[in-house]
Amino acid sequence: VQLQASGGGLVQAGGSLRLSCAASGGGASVTTMGWYRQAPGKERELVASHTKVGSGSTTNYADSVQGRFTISKDNAKNTVYLQMNNLKPEDTAVYYCNYRVFSLNLNVWGQGTLVTVSS
Repeated sequence: VQLQASGGGLVQAGGSLRLSCAASGGGASVTTMGWYRQAPGKERELVASHTKVGSGSTTNYADSVQGRFTISKDNAKNTVYLQMNNLKPEDTAVYYCNYRVFSLNLNVWGQGTLVTVSS
């Protein structure tokens, strides 16, 4: 599995950005794709995740982004999106895409994409 992330950039506070992460390969029936972020001097933290289970899915968000960020997935393209609205300076970080299949102990990281929110 390889991940290609895109969509970072510079935006003013209150603005929006959309991150994309396309996965090539894979195909397990239960997969989790998500976004983590790491700000300078801080540990990497989960932002949002999307878990595909058969024909259904579940999503999970960090409290700090709940109501502002939305994760979605296009299963046909095997691509996960993170729509980020009402961005705040504290959202500034390098965002990393992640692909995980727990049953196979598979954990893949994409390259980071920088999101900078100016005040």
